[in-house]
Amino acid sequence: MKMKSAQNNIFVFGADQFNLTQMQALDSAANYRFHELFSFRQVKSGREFPVKALYEGALEQLKRFPGSIDAIVGYWDFPVSIMLPLLRKPYGLASPSYEAVLKCEHKYWCRLEQKKIVPEYIPDFCAVNPFADEPGQSITVAYPFWIKPVKAASSHLGFKVRNDAELKQAIQTIRRNIFRFANPFNYMLQFVRLPDEVANVDGNYCIVESIISRGRQCTLEGYVYQGEVTVYGVVDSIREGQHRCSFARYQYPSTIPQRIQQEMTAVTRHFLEYIDFDNGPFNIEYYWEHHQHAEDKIWLLEINTRISKSHCPLFRDVDGATHQKVMLELALGQKPDFPYRQGSYKVAAKFMWRIYKDAFVRHVPTANDLSVLKRQFPEADIQLHIHSGMYLSELKDQDSYSYEIAVIFLGGNTQKELLQKYRDVQQAMRIELEPVDGQISN
Repeated sequence: MKMKSAQNNIFVFGADQFNLTQMQALDSAANYRFHELFSFRQVKSGREFPVKALYEGALEQLKRFPGSIDAIVGYWDFPVSIMLPLLRKPYGLASPSYEAVLKCEHKYWCRLEQKKIVPEYIPDFCAVNPFADEPGQSITVAYPFWIKPVKAASSHLGFKVRNDAELKQAIQTIRRNIFRFANPFNYMLQFVRLPDEVANVDGNYCIVESIISRGRQCTLEGYVYQGEVTVYGVVDSIREGQHRCSFARYQYPSTIPQRIQQEMTAVTRHFLEYIDFDNGPFNIEYYWEHHQHAEDKIWLLEINTRISKSHCPLFRDVDGATHQKVMLELALGQKPDFPYRQGSYKVAAKFMWRIYKDAFVRHVPTANDLSVLKRQFPEADIQLHIHSGMYLSELKDQDSYSYEIAVIFLGGNTQKELLQKYRDVQQAMRIELEPVDGQISN
């Protein structure tokens, strides 16, 4: 029998230092003992996600652990989010069911379930096999549309398609690269009995959806505890780029009207109750179309069965704690107790520094440079994704239109102050890029 310790043993699946440091800074961290259950690099950095080795290896590591196993958590998307219910089940830990999680993770299955219960909030959609001889013949959605794999992350292999030529080009790219998510996702499908309408739509398929990128985008962060749905924050998602397909920043709190936020919350509650999602965090993305002389329109974009790690510093800066607090308390079977507007700033953002053409990296700030920057901008958290001597095209899991070279978290008391701080940090970093073909766009 495993012995219960004074501290709760919490296993972090896909642990990384940035997020571990934030969790260790929580007021409640004295009650926790964190254990790495594979590192971020082991989980996410390979050519293909080694899901079989991760699943079996995690079960073995947990089995060997001499103490009590009080919680298993993760804040990454696939394959972490989808595997957590399977790892928790042998220990009777609080968790959404695997079927409820998979209904959200499988983009086509999720749309089918939404169509049954909230059809007025979703776009026209269909499934398509990109490996069919003539994939376009099975597409029932009119141009322009968005095509993406039924399982991916960070808009990987997502394309806005306006005509036959663009569809042909997108299909060719998808065929070459879909294996990275498709093969491991297909492994995960064996753990549940799929309904007939979904059974043949595996990870090698794509979903096509009519364009819903008009209006303002936001994300509801919330949780379900013993059947009760709670939304504790709404974050605006601001896009940029030629097709407005790339995220420029996430900003909290949202400036979308409360009446719209309340309707989004009602839709969220209705759907999550319908699929029996319980005892877990979620984030759910929406678009709001505002019309002066017509009724407003709300679109449900996507559901994720985890907190958004990207929003953690934003909640810390504005509310006084990262919402990893919510994730941890739920995983321990506790009702979350999350602060409100107790942070140091009135507004906060995660800026995603993007470049829109491939380039060779001539110079990036050294570790010492970043330490100097931290003293100059003490409120900034900087994550650099590139190093000198690489090409931007070597970055993994990017969206289809840009390269994310760094993320910068900042807080401020007004949006104007926040944007100026971001420009100042960018300039101080002195990143040097040499274009591969033509002028660099950023």
